Amino acid sequence: MATVRMAGGEITVGNVFCIGRNYAAHAVELGNAIETEEPMVFLKPTSSVLKVGEPLRLPAWSQDVHHEAELVLLIGRDARDIGPERALSVVAGYGIGLDLTARDVQAQAKQKGHPWTKSKGFPGAACISDFVPADDVAGASRFRFSLTVNGTVRQSGDTDLMLFPLPVLVSYLSRQYGLSAGDMIYTGTPAGVGPLQAGDCLLLTLDGLIEARFKVTE
Repeated sequence: MATVRMAGGEITVGNVFCIGRNYAAHAVELGNAIETEEPMVFLKPTSSVLKVGEPLRLPAWSQDVHHEAELVLLIGRDARDIGPERALSVVAGYGIGLDLTARDVQAQAKQKGHPWTKSKGFPGAACISDFVPADDVAGASRFRFSLTVNGTVRQSGDTDLMLFPLPVLVSYLSRQYGLSAGDMIYTGTPAGVGPLQAGDCLLLTLDGLIEARFKVTE
């Protein structure tokens, strides 16, 4: 059973929703189409969740695992058909995470027209910080975040650059799939994704609110 931490408590994780290509520059850097009609959604299994302090191991069957830093939302109560104007009221907390992607395996799956699950769902593929309660950032409409690898900034994100803003994402997911307490939403990654290797030290920061450190094990 996967759990995450917020305000000293443990919360059981429900669904792990992920939004692809939500930053135009990232779509361009990978040669993908820019999504404009509706968010691109995929799922990760709860077995992929990795909290701070747990060892991060890259899968032996991939030679090209990429980091994708993302703002992550934690849903606090069930929501169905909620409008954008009320959508953020169901968010219990904000965190920072990594959507790790076995890029070589993903490319092979795309070529064959197969699902990406293997490339996105391995153990540790959903790294996550502790969460900051939404009440502690009440009124915030913009978040900035970053990923540093071995002391060098690799990614910098700004939610103002999202193709689908946070209220739109939460509303869309509530209408298409339904949201439940404990669900997490990885909201998309900015440009700058790249490979990881054993020994890398990762630092994720979210707007001065929280940070998370991970180390790729040898």
